[in-house]
Amino acid sequence: MSAKNAARTESRFSLPNWKLFLAVAGPGLVVMLADTDVGSIITAAQSGVQWGYRLLLLQILLIPVLYIVQELTVRLAIFTGKGHGELIRATWGPFWAWVSVTGLGIAATGALLTEFSGVAGVGELYGVPRVVSLAISVIFLLGVVLTGSYRRVERVAIALGLFEFAFFLIAYQSHPDAGELARGLTQVPFRSGNYLYLVAANIGAVIMPWMIFYQQSAIADKKLKPEHYRHARLDTALGSVIAQAVMAAILIATAATIGKTNSHASLNTVGDIANALIPFLGPHIGKLVFGLGIIGAGMVAAIVVSLAAAWGFGEVTGYKHSLEYHPFEAPWFYGAFSLAVVGGAVVVAIVPNLVALNIGVEVMNALMLPLVLGFLVLLAIKALPPEHRIKGVYAGVVIGLSVLISCLGVYGAFSSAVNP
Repeated sequence: MSAKNAARTESRFSLPNWKLFLAVAGPGLVVMLADTDVGSIITAAQSGVQWGYRLLLLQILLIPVLYIVQELTVRLAIFTGKGHGELIRATWGPFWAWVSVTGLGIAATGALLTEFSGVAGVGELYGVPRVVSLAISVIFLLGVVLTGSYRRVERVAIALGLFEFAFFLIAYQSHPDAGELARGLTQVPFRSGNYLYLVAANIGAVIMPWMIFYQQSAIADKKLKPEHYRHARLDTALGSVIAQAVMAAILIATAATIGKTNSHASLNTVGDIANALIPFLGPHIGKLVFGLGIIGAGMVAAIVVSLAAAWGFGEVTGYKHSLEYHPFEAPWFYGAFSLAVVGGAVVVAIVPNLVALNIGVEVMNALMLPLVLGFLVLLAIKALPPEHRIKGVYAGVVIGLSVLISCLGVYGAFSSAVNP
């Protein structure tokens, strides 16, 4: 970063507290808005349709889990100054760094297919050919990243993510029954393999490998320092609440409408969900508002996933990997981002039914939790300066929670085959 940019950054971070928070905030909000991506939305919608409000409590319980996991990325980035892949490489060597980034590549591939499938699905609701909607999306994403700085990319991502607030309006217009909602919070059919499969899918929809890579790398790229730690944690906490509130809103909307009349409805695409909601919410809420929410979710997630992949592979291979470089200064970084965006769009254009794999992608994320959380927790114990490592009771809570969530995710993923 140039001396001029460094001076501007230093000046920005010397502002009063609320302004300091606005300057520091971003990585947490962006990654949490991306967390409620197209696959997560479809997972929440199917949860509401098939099980009413019985998976709503899980969305609430996942708020502290999401915060604890992502807070570790904040801690690691601020007190080591390294991205996730770079820190794994420095701690355990290139082999384990490649293991971690391979998992990132798998998760990022699945995520990008669902994001572009969702955006294409919204276009088709209005008669726009998927090739056209995908081309517009690619041009927009490349234009934002290739011509901007980290700060500009962050602002665009937050602006796109705000469209997800449309789901709160949809939930309000669905007029959920308070009594049924309260009863659903207490009913947990653990003997059902289908229920446990959706538990795994919802867990996988909340904790994804690319989120960890993105937030840690974004904070490192933003050059946040130890004095910004408290504000960065607040940024993450606020984002965690927003992300799960969006998931809960989608679940409530589908449970209160489609779930009451057709609990076996097929909601594998955004078109399925929008068309199913129209009879209950009207054409404007059911189509236009829902479409805006999907576009916001899909586009912000596409930015985050693609950048996470570019950062991750850059950290492992050692090529320049920062949005503060111009494309000609970091060709491999921007090339990896461009390849992810263009490649994902091309595959969706060629194979139009990939969006049906949405829940499967989230379950795959759940199966990867032992690897993802294992690296993260071990780094928090080993790689941080001694005074900032997790220890004592909190270390026990983090480790226990990570093991529990990993076991639930893996068990739920396999349970439908054993106990349908």
